[in-house]
Amino acid sequence: MFAVIQTGGKQYKVAKDDVIRVERLAGEAGDQVVLDQVLMVDDKIGAPVVAGASVTATVVAQARGPKLIVFKKRRRQNSRRKNGHRQDLTILRITDIAAG
Repeated sequence: MFAVIQTGGKQYKVAKDDVIRVERLAGEAGDQVVLDQVLMVDDKIGAPVVAGASVTATVVAQARGPKLIVFKKRRRQNSRRKNGHRQDLTILRITDIAAG
């Protein structure tokens, strides 16, 4: 059984015991998180979400993504801007998929 969920503006195809990295969710390591934005469960397609379906996950850790360098330059104008960014992530282990 698999499901397609939406969190943090992105969609993920998950199955039981999968480990995924999503944008930051509230909770400490070991907490249970219920994801209600289920777009699809096996052959049931939601419009926009499947009624009564939910995915339960356990927070494995709170982490940070790789450092990204954002460099902007306008040629011949002596204009440069350098920025860095690290995304806060939550690592989840999928424990249950309820079709509803």
